[in-house]
Amino acid sequence: MGLDDKMKNAAQDLSGKAKEGAGKATDNERLEGEGQADQTGAKLKQAGENVKDAFK
Repeated sequence: MGLDDKMKNAAQDLSGKAKEGAGKATDNERLEGEGQADQTGAKLKQAGENVKDAFK
């Protein structure tokens, strides 16, 4: 896994956390859900990269 991929995944995770926090603060369920989805996507990408690294 390249450093670039790690940075993108971390940025997506942080963005998701910010969206989720903003959604909770404003009682916006849609924004909160988007944030959770972004975090989940980042975690799945990270897991996929870890699997690829394990087979190198």
